[in-house]
Amino acid sequence: QAQLVESGGGLVQPGDSLRLSCAVSARTFSHWALAWFRQAPGKDREFVAAVGRSGSDAGYADSVKGRFSISRDNAEKSVYLQMNSLKPDDTAVYYCATGTPIPSSTARHYVYWGHGTQVTVSS
Repeated sequence: QAQLVESGGGLVQPGDSLRLSCAVSARTFSHWALAWFRQAPGKDREFVAAVGRSGSDAGYADSVKGRFSISRDNAEKSVYLQMNSLKPDDTAVYYCATGTPIPSSTARHYVYWGHGTQVTVSS
């Protein structure tokens, strides 16, 4: 069992930065990979980034590579998404997910999900 709570979303201008946080309450936190997905209005949920159990292996969607960075703190049981050079196309609800031992870009591989945090990029 796990509960995930995202925070850090908001309204920003193009080019700005935001840092999303996700607090995970789970005894087996360090055993699982973690990921961020996002869903824009009228679109399917899409993969953003994932990180393995040690935090040393991370993968990104092509659309965010070089701008976003995922990290985890096993002591704090948290995962973060640093988002730089934000674009209007990044506007979406961002979700963190866990519950699988191997990082994956496929949503159905993750068992536990947060409720999401809204990120809006607009001038």
